[in-house]
Amino acid sequence: MNGESLAEINPLIQQLGLFQENSRLLKQALAHRSYTHEAGGDSNERLEFLGDSVLSLVISEYLFMHYPQKPEGDLSKWRAYLVSTESLARLARKLGLGRYLLLGVGEDKSGGRERRSILADAMEALIAAIYLEYGWERVKTFILEQWEPLLALMEKYPLPIDPKTHLQELLQAKGSVPRYKLVRAEGPDHNRLYTIAVYNGNSFLGQGVGRSKKEAEQEAAEEALKDLE
Repeated sequence: MNGESLAEINPLIQQLGLFQENSRLLKQALAHRSYTHEAGGDSNERLEFLGDSVLSLVISEYLFMHYPQKPEGDLSKWRAYLVSTESLARLARKLGLGRYLLLGVGEDKSGGRERRSILADAMEALIAAIYLEYGWERVKTFILEQWEPLLALMEKYPLPIDPKTHLQELLQAKGSVPRYKLVRAEGPDHNRLYTIAVYNGNSFLGQGVGRSKKEAEQEAAEEALKDLE
């Protein structure tokens, strides 16, 4: 979507049920600094700063109110998991946020639409934009709706687990184990991008991209969990 008109985010607007075509806040939420360096305007970094705090407060309040029996230490671990880059990126992918990002040419060509940190930052910026445009109650509703699959994990696990461990446990319960396979490695040594697929036997479950094999495996596991959970 680099350089393209804002009208092309209409599917996202319809999906969210929020914003207008000419929303300045929405455009800013989707604008990575690589884009604004080339095209001018404001990037999503300030919105990301605000969105981080809004998200943390909504999640903290939810945990405090819904789990009075959990000690502070457990609540802190769950909050850290729920507001992590990993969780934010996972939910941004579920929204399909990557396709709507405004990226610089180089960032776009290097796989920025799938980069975990960029997706997570855009999700935080989107939260801030909703808060500024619609207020506390609407952004709270949005967050709790989007985070529902992750919050549901609290009913199954006493403490949060990473996607690879979660996938391992799900498949082991069915008498199997996940198998990870390197699909490709691209770019110079100092800026390598790995693509890894995960299988259950010969059945493809998901694929992930990351700056390390570990990160790509975690993302592949996240993708697999979308269909298995």
